[in-house]
Amino acid sequence: MADWTPDDIPWRDFDPTKVDLAVLKLVKAASLVEFNSGDYTAYLCNVFHDDPRFQKAVRNWEHEEVQHGRVLGMWAKLADPGFDFETSFKTFTEGFHLPIESTQSVRGSRAAELISRCLVETGTHTYYSALADATEEPVLKAICKRIAADERAHYALFHRYLDRYQAAERMNLARRIAVAFNRVRETQDDELAYAYYAANVAASGRPYKRQENARAYSSTALSFYRPQHRARIADMFFEAVGLSTAHGPAKVLAVILRTALGLYVRSLRGVPA
Repeated sequence: MADWTPDDIPWRDFDPTKVDLAVLKLVKAASLVEFNSGDYTAYLCNVFHDDPRFQKAVRNWEHEEVQHGRVLGMWAKLADPGFDFETSFKTFTEGFHLPIESTQSVRGSRAAELISRCLVETGTHTYYSALADATEEPVLKAICKRIAADERAHYALFHRYLDRYQAAERMNLARRIAVAFNRVRETQDDELAYAYYAANVAASGRPYKRQENARAYSSTALSFYRPQHRARIADMFFEAVGLSTAHGPAKVLAVILRTALGLYVRSLRGVPA
């Protein structure tokens, strides 16, 4: 369980002159996704229905994720008193649904599911690290640093269980890499796009357009990634599939992945959020 609470955040240091409106939009969307972690817990507990230790760990994970959402929502409310978190969250959960009734992993196996979870935590850890480095608003910086540390610990948690299930399943390397890349591609699905819409657009009455909102989210979020964040993504990506980037082919592949990420980020710059 996280060793901090909302009371540990230096709320009195909030500086409204340092709020970046583009960052505010991202924080609003992130608060909804994090707060909705209960659906993921239900899904994972169904998939790992006979593993009580894992279920307990996931419920602790949920507690921390919900806290992330709550604290991000509190900051967003400070930055924009007109932000209606409850209404935005209701819009989000009514428009985006997870397969929580499934009793089998949508990835095909439990080890594949855990690779996917590691990739999610890779994304969140580097995302909040990038926001912490980019923002000049002191309270948001403090929040993002705490969340980034939690997400790194979550990665380690899921990786420990991945090692256990991979030892039993013995999924080959090609399959592990395919699972990881498939999960990366899913970042362009409806979850983040709809969260961005629910938090920033829905109140205007405009209809949801997935591609428009996905691009608005990505063009802003990825613009904050610096070389060190892209390098961390590459290292954690290959660690999740069982390869070390310290030497050998994975070291070369990591360079290629970092370069590809950099090119993708540059391709998105200049697109209005």
